[in-house]
Amino acid sequence: EVFLPEEMRGPAPVDFLQELPSYQSALRRRTAATTAGSQERRAAPEGFAGLRAAEAQGPKPEGSELALRPAREHPGSMAERRRLRDHQQVDIKYLSGWEQWKRTSSKSLKRALSEVKELSSYLKLWRRDIHSIEGKFGTGIQSYFSFLRFLVLLNFVIFILMFSFVTLPSVISKSGVFNSSFAKIPLRNIDSHCTVYEPSGNKGLVYFYTYLKDLLTGTGILEVTVLFYGYYTIDAAWISMMRYNLPLAYLLATFAYLALSLLWIIIRSVEGFKQNLVHAEDQFQSYCNKVFAGWDFCITDTNAARLKHRSLLYELQTDLEEERRKEKIAGRTMKEKLRIYALRVLVNVVVIAVLSGCFYSIYRATVFSQEKSNVSMVYMTLEANLLVQYLPSIVITLANFIAPLIFSFLITFEEYSPAFEIRLTLMRCIFVRLASIAVLLFSLWSQISFCVTDKCNACGYNYELYPCWETDVGREMYKLMIFDFIIILAGVLFLDFPRKLLVTHCPCKLVQWFGLQEFGISDNVLEIVYGQTICWIGTFFSPLLPAIATIKYFIVFYIKKISLKYTCKPAAKPIRASSSNFFFLVVLLIGLVLAFVPLGISIARIPSSKACGPFRNFNTSWAVVPDTVLGFPKGLQQVLYGIASEAFAVPFFMVVCLIMFYFIALAGAHKRVVELLREQLVLVRSESTFL
Repeated sequence: EVFLPEEMRGPAPVDFLQELPSYQSALRRRTAATTAGSQERRAAPEGFAGLRAAEAQGPKPEGSELALRPAREHPGSMAERRRLRDHQQVDIKYLSGWEQWKRTSSKSLKRALSEVKELSSYLKLWRRDIHSIEGKFGTGIQSYFSFLRFLVLLNFVIFILMFSFVTLPSVISKSGVFNSSFAKIPLRNIDSHCTVYEPSGNKGLVYFYTYLKDLLTGTGILEVTVLFYGYYTIDAAWISMMRYNLPLAYLLATFAYLALSLLWIIIRSVEGFKQNLVHAEDQFQSYCNKVFAGWDFCITDTNAARLKHRSLLYELQTDLEEERRKEKIAGRTMKEKLRIYALRVLVNVVVIAVLSGCFYSIYRATVFSQEKSNVSMVYMTLEANLLVQYLPSIVITLANFIAPLIFSFLITFEEYSPAFEIRLTLMRCIFVRLASIAVLLFSLWSQISFCVTDKCNACGYNYELYPCWETDVGREMYKLMIFDFIIILAGVLFLDFPRKLLVTHCPCKLVQWFGLQEFGISDNVLEIVYGQTICWIGTFFSPLLPAIATIKYFIVFYIKKISLKYTCKPAAKPIRASSSNFFFLVVLLIGLVLAFVPLGISIARIPSSKACGPFRNFNTSWAVVPDTVLGFPKGLQQVLYGIASEAFAVPFFMVVCLIMFYFIALAGAHKRVVELLREQLVLVRSESTFL
């Protein structure tokens, strides 16, 4: 190949270069910029002469974008913005009075909204604390505390909803405030033996520790308070001249807090889903992002900066390991593939056996606790009584602690990628935590629905052991909530702090090898999602449980903050803030969907208690809805029955499916456009290399 000197080379093939996509794109941008610049120069003449010319020309057309656009949003230098502002002020006097008022009011409204938004940012709960955590430990850990703040606000709103529509009308009507009165539920077609309910209240001389036991177990004086379902025995309340249907309000408030939670979670998860789509790039883009845009500029602490360095190094090493793993997978023989698949099947069999053992232990512990609690509580000491009452909670906590350790050990034999190992282990841990609540409820329902006599079958449930079974379920949810908080507090006081003291003051190599406790974001999130799922399920049976959850998470925020600052270190393998936010909300959404199942069964399938609660006269809690509809006018009844019929449901379902398919096709088209744009970027890079 012969290379000619530069001066002897011929001219560049101009026509060929002008056909390149990169040249055409640059030409379009240059043409657009030139056109915009000429329009701006014509729209904003320079100096006083320009202003006089503007005055002479009169006002611009009302549809002019430049006339309505604020000067500070105009692209250009400060001098150009000042000239544009002066020109707009001159132009105002040519407008009509209505246009002047509309433009002035629009500016005032924008300014007011901006000030309100700025003020609301200062009123955010824990704003300063979360910013401090973000500066010292990065955005990953900050996302956990922001998630905790979201749960505090969510539970507070749910508490306001239940208190306003369920608890407050009952209390007001029973106390006679505002000329109010109430009517107890008349018993219709109910056997008398089904209506016997004697709460285990304290009588006679009561020791102090009895009140402590009642506070921890929800029995005694708490059983007959507004905390539990059995208190609400009012059929209707009259406040002034208005009739308030409490059974219907109780059911609608339950649907409202579930719908509110679902809507709020979906709205918050949309932004995280968009960021996840942005970060779902190919390997080359991932490498560039880590190298050139991976640093977290919010970090101000030296130790956190050192940790971030290690984190980026770990991510790069993980990417390299992933590439080596792909090469290794490509070179596997059929014999090696069969060995790995057989090993994975064996590991999954062991996982299923561990899950079965955990669930069976929870079932047996629940049955034993219910049998002993209903038979021999009087003859037990305080310690034995608390142990029996909290036995299901203890077994669930042990299962949640032991099972993840076993899963983390077994996952090493399955030879997955590091990222998939983390996700699979987390999904197994989520299943253990949330399914344990379902097993507990199944165990309770098996005891509640167990009937062997005709009198029991007449009631529809085991009225002898559970005369007010909703209150019993509410007590179990209450105990789970209290015990979960005790475990969180005890873990920090009796594990993290002693470990910190040992690592700080003991030079033993074994102690130093263990080091400080890592602040695992995923484990802490699973912890509070487990508690939130309990709250969602228990609110129907204990309307004030969201207030307890609000106080609990409020205290947990400070417990975790102190633990993070003084006893723990950030995890060596942190997760990105955007992906972690989306992951938190997905796990929370799984917990909410799980809460729908037991609540739906309790409301629609299990007979309601005939001795307590607002649904005594109904076979199920859902029966209050058709009973209320019967009181509507005939025309409205026909409309509602038509909406609930198959003739409306089938076409509606088909329309929803069509809309869903349309959006799926639209998303696929957008994805193809993104892929084409990425291919064009590759072509531009190759053109640059060629040129």
